[in-house]
Amino acid sequence: MTDTATGTGMEHLVPFDPYAYDFHEDPYPTYARLRDEAPVYYNAEMNFWALAKHSDVRTGFRDCVNLSNAWGVSMDPSSYGPDAHKSMSFLAMDDPKHMRIRKLVSKGFTPRRVNDLTDRITALTQQHWDRCLEMGEFDYVEDFAGLLPMDVVSELLGVPEADRAFLRQQSDLLLHREEGVLDIPEAAVYAYIELHKYYTELIAERRNNLGEDLVSALIAAEIDDDETGEKTSLTEDEIVGFMVLMVVAGNETTTKLLANALYWAWRNPAELAKVIADEDMVPDWTEETLRYDNSTQMVLRKVAADTTFGDITIPEGDRVLLLVGSANRDDEVFDNADRYQIGRDCSQALMSFGMGTHFCLGAHLARLESNIGLSEVVRTIKSVDIDMDRAVRVHSVNVRGFAQLPVKVQVR
Repeated sequence: MTDTATGTGMEHLVPFDPYAYDFHEDPYPTYARLRDEAPVYYNAEMNFWALAKHSDVRTGFRDCVNLSNAWGVSMDPSSYGPDAHKSMSFLAMDDPKHMRIRKLVSKGFTPRRVNDLTDRITALTQQHWDRCLEMGEFDYVEDFAGLLPMDVVSELLGVPEADRAFLRQQSDLLLHREEGVLDIPEAAVYAYIELHKYYTELIAERRNNLGEDLVSALIAAEIDDDETGEKTSLTEDEIVGFMVLMVVAGNETTTKLLANALYWAWRNPAELAKVIADEDMVPDWTEETLRYDNSTQMVLRKVAADTTFGDITIPEGDRVLLLVGSANRDDEVFDNADRYQIGRDCSQALMSFGMGTHFCLGAHLARLESNIGLSEVVRTIKSVDIDMDRAVRVHSVNVRGFAQLPVKVQVR
């Protein structure tokens, strides 16, 4: 048994608090120290482990036997437990339960259904961006990046336009953490209750009036049960859980991706010039942003059986963070990893959507939204300037990005 497993911890090596506001402002120096000094890190005070190197994070994603999702993927104590699936859907399940839900959900979330949204995503993008261009100065998050993904998710679920601002507000409240608060705040609890109530009512209405939307598809979806051979469908709680997951994972992460992309291109003018000059490079812009500063920075696993990384064994029952943001900056995998370089090939090594059985079901949709949204941006502007004095970061354990990003653009 190692010293780390006896409770001495590694705080003396690298101070690492996932809740700290200073860490949220710039986590990457901490990640670099972890990779160099404590790649398998243990924090005795907060009782968690963390894996910082790309190879270990990759292994962690692929190991769904020793590392379990069944207690959720969040550090918040109130989110961590056997009922985590009620708000995180199949993200907080192991096989075979995970695969059963995933197969059912996939029937309403096929690549064809996603690709069929291309024209609608383009129209929504132009609607919101044209309004931004008319203003000239605006909040990129509030007026564009925060609207487009919520509209897309809402179009999928059949949510009326009048309700979308309310749902986005609840989604924001679910994520935000005040400094020093180490659990789910009261505002987030009430936000979850509001979302649960709203989606329960929406499902009830849709059962009486099935349409072409994703909720209708989820209600109707059936597959053969592997054990009984009988047809099985989603329960109401399972559908609500997935819809809550969609409003967070399908909305907030893409909002942050769109804003992070603009921010880092602005910080690196030569890179921004590339995509303004050649719109075909926009997908590369999306991919480099996913690597360099991904929306999802870390996910939690529960250790289902003693598992070893390097010469350190993490005991059964403990919690371990897979540091996605650190893995994507590992200079043993990516040349000049701390350089924002649009056009690099990192497709085989990217950890941003996970790997293995829990690979993100919405990865294709997120990329599609980002590519369409960013293409419209660079097609229409000569330059952009960001007012960093008024920019505000989101403070969340799992998600990294901006809550406010005031910008001024020069139209072509």
